[in-house]
Amino acid sequence: MINFVLFFSNSHQHIKKITGIIFFISLTGCGNDDFSDLNQYISKVKAQPKGAIKPIPEVKEIESFIFNPKGLRDPFKPLVQPEQLDITANQATGGGIKPDLTRRKEELEAFPLDVLKMVGTIGVKKELWALIKADDGTVHRVHAGNYIGKNYGKILQISVDKIELMEIVPDKPGVWREQQTSLALTE
Repeated sequence: MINFVLFFSNSHQHIKKITGIIFFISLTGCGNDDFSDLNQYISKVKAQPKGAIKPIPEVKEIESFIFNPKGLRDPFKPLVQPEQLDITANQATGGGIKPDLTRRKEELEAFPLDVLKMVGTIGVKKELWALIKADDGTVHRVHAGNYIGKNYGKILQISVDKIELMEIVPDKPGVWREQQTSLALTE
């Protein structure tokens, strides 16, 4: 039994050696110095007529232009200066309707009214508060007198199904008008 195991392990090594020798013998037969077909192809390509190279296109000279902004308005400045806007607003409206620009803005004034949704109401001490969901997913609690939206919208009244508010919108440069709108319960 021991002789058989030794013979088998030795025969495995012999098989590897024989396989290696056969492999190297087969590689020696691959050497061929006949490049006649390759040489024939190269001479055929060299015999073909040479193509003409297109000349470089003529470069057209562009006439230079010098910009003279003298007498023109600066495109990086607003059409109406803020100081002029305040003067024209006071003259046009006679000191009437205009937003209070000195008032500290509330959190929901950062969102346009069309992205705000009324999602419910809460009664606190006989006062009805509305729940407003902003487009960032945050729910805010507001009551009458709070401001929401980009157009200085002041909440006038809150009912179970809607919020009524008054916005101050620009009518024309320097002139403001009031616009009543509402925000209906959506969820």
